Amino acid sequence: MARYGLSAFGMRLVGQGFPWPTLVINILGSALMGALTGWLAVQGNAPQSLRLFIATGILGGFTTFSTFSLETVLLYQRGQLGLAVAYVAASVAIGVGALMLAMRLARAMG
Repeated sequence: MARYGLSAFGMRLVGQGFPWPTLVINILGSALMGALTGWLAVQGNAPQSLRLFIATGILGGFTTFSTFSLETVLLYQRGQLGLAVAYVAASVAIGVGALMLAMRLARAMG
């Protein structure tokens, strides 16, 4: 529900030329995943089932690889190969970077 609401709001805000809402949602989800795993690593006492539920269940449900894949293909089919490649590169690079940064910050604040 949160992902849909943010995506619909984002599309109304910035239009449908580039899938900004999905990119932002996936980066936010990656940062939250990094913060969570970094914080839990410092705490060291959270049950594995709780970590999996939050990381895979909640944050995994918030982010979406299938929407990312579809939007990439749609950009390509519309003849926007450059945007499709930029979307993939930005999603991976910024998503992984956000996760790493948030994990470091959470561990430092631990």
